[in-house]
Amino acid sequence: MGVVSLATQLPSRVNAAPLPAIKPKRLAPGDTVALVSPASATFNSVDLQIAKESLEALGFKVKASEHMLERHGYLAGEDKARADDINKAFADRSVAAVHAIRGGWGSARVLPYLDYETIRRNPKVLLGYSDITALHMAINGRTGLTTFHGPIALGRWDAWSVDYYKRVLMNGEHVTFTPKQGLSDRNSLTQTEFRVQTITPGKARGRLLGGNLTVLTAILGSPYLPDFQDAILFCEDVGEDYYRIDRMVTQLKLAGLLEKIKGFVFGGCSECGPGDGNFGALTLEEIFNDHIKPLNVPAWQGAMIGHAQPQWTLPEGVPVEIDATAGTIALLESAVS
Repeated sequence: MGVVSLATQLPSRVNAAPLPAIKPKRLAPGDTVALVSPASATFNSVDLQIAKESLEALGFKVKASEHMLERHGYLAGEDKARADDINKAFADRSVAAVHAIRGGWGSARVLPYLDYETIRRNPKVLLGYSDITALHMAINGRTGLTTFHGPIALGRWDAWSVDYYKRVLMNGEHVTFTPKQGLSDRNSLTQTEFRVQTITPGKARGRLLGGNLTVLTAILGSPYLPDFQDAILFCEDVGEDYYRIDRMVTQLKLAGLLEKIKGFVFGGCSECGPGDGNFGALTLEEIFNDHIKPLNVPAWQGAMIGHAQPQWTLPEGVPVEIDATAGTIALLESAVS
């Protein structure tokens, strides 16, 4: 398949209304999953073996993309080559799903080279998180396809996360996502991990959209962001000082995105903190009180979304209802056909 310039395919969709929703078919044992590498390079072949074996353990056949183990500096090959792997995976009628092997950085660089018309005509499950947020935003905004923010192929496949993956993508359930419950070895009296912290109580309904905060703000203002009018925004991040989280949420605010949303959900912020010597930093709680609480929409943090933790498989663009007191996200319809 030749790579087509985006300018010849579609007009700019900056601030365009949402396209009609397209849902991929639910997955079943025996389906073929295409492994793609849209961002950082996979340096060791054993990582590819582990990713393949994990997906095979779910009952799938696995087809690795042509450029899977290529390198261009820290990237998994040239931009057009990585985009071509994605385009070919969607065009391949034997493939039922497209899973990213890892995130890192680089997905935004392939957005101009994706064949959005081919993707729209061949709806399939697209799964990944972190840097894959760029693909979720662009593909949902450009095609209306429901994509899925969830485990990368070379990621954490704990039993809890696998259960949600199967319920959403294979069973097609109207799942109510609830935080993981349970005591820890450190505290056998009350829950210390994955606690729900309500910012503003209440319930709200809207299309679920979001992903990694850094990636989301990096493509803000580009023609690759869907319309967030009346959406439920969810975010997570990793390895950021708190002032950077403040700066990015401020950017969403100044760009007018926050004033559009009906609700807000924040997941984990692994390896985040005040930064070296910055003991007077705002906390996440204070940052959200400054920027999110004044919106007066239901909002909470502590969702099972993020790095180095069990996580939900969340459908982008599907109507949901959130409960900011209970800390839940309920699908109002199946995310797959």
